[in-house]
Amino acid sequence: MEHCVFIQANRRQWLGAVVAAHALRRNSCHPERFAVRIMQVEDFPCLQQREGQRFLRGGEWRVWRNDDLQSFTPLRFAPPELMDYQGRALVIDPDVFAQGDVWELLSRDLGGHAILCRAKTGRKGKAGAFATSVMLLDCAQLRHWNLERDFGALFRGERDYMDWIGLHLEDPATIGPLEPEWNDFDHLTPRTRMLHNTKRWTQPWKTGLPVDFRPADSFRLFPPRHWLRRARRALFGDYRFAGHYRRHPDPAQERVFFRLLGECLAAGVVDEARLRAEIASRHLRPDAFEVLARVAA
Repeated sequence: MEHCVFIQANRRQWLGAVVAAHALRRNSCHPERFAVRIMQVEDFPCLQQREGQRFLRGGEWRVWRNDDLQSFTPLRFAPPELMDYQGRALVIDPDVFAQGDVWELLSRDLGGHAILCRAKTGRKGKAGAFATSVMLLDCAQLRHWNLERDFGALFRGERDYMDWIGLHLEDPATIGPLEPEWNDFDHLTPRTRMLHNTKRWTQPWKTGLPVDFRPADSFRLFPPRHWLRRARRALFGDYRFAGHYRRHPDPAQERVFFRLLGECLAAGVVDEARLRAEIASRHLRPDAFEVLARVAA
């Protein structure tokens, strides 16, 4: 199909990706005009083969873990190749939930750009990084993207993950702006077209669960909590004593996710047994069925 939405995922974020796929189709007037594909880390040998190897990130050598919560991020660069460098692709994170009609985005004029995305906020935004968590791609213009080659370059020290993921390696003239409402960072208003629960600490379906991601480090001397995080990881591993997921500060965003999940359950997209398995695996909060009942009332 000429238009496809690609959702990155791994086993920890599979449920979010399934709900995201449902939201895309549910909220479009033209779901027959585009395909939706979930890209699982486990299905990409070039990622699996790097388990335990060191790669360059932010000027520091890190160990690659396929089981990390966000191990899917390199897959943002896979869609042009998967589309045989033809057509239009939209790539999104598994915690991005359509509130509007994605066909409006898929069918828009890119103005000659190869990529449309919004700029990062905060310190990374000031450094010129882009938010690649939602990107509209003209695949024919991205023939220089090759996932296996470019991912491998991280382990040879030939490129830095942060430069790659923030699009610092792309010609700026090929990148066009995307309105913030198409990648709304934990911000839900009537203008929101795609809600992105980007703050990992408060993802609504994980409230109360032990943290299973590695908080970002700062290389400044202060605040000292970053040094304490490094010491904890050195002594106990990446996740032990890392704390718990918190409740999202906006109850409306919790309701958005669980109403969509309830629709998936009613339509047979997922069943009760699978949700209970996700709870047992600590990928879904233990009170999920109580929350589902509450939002349905």
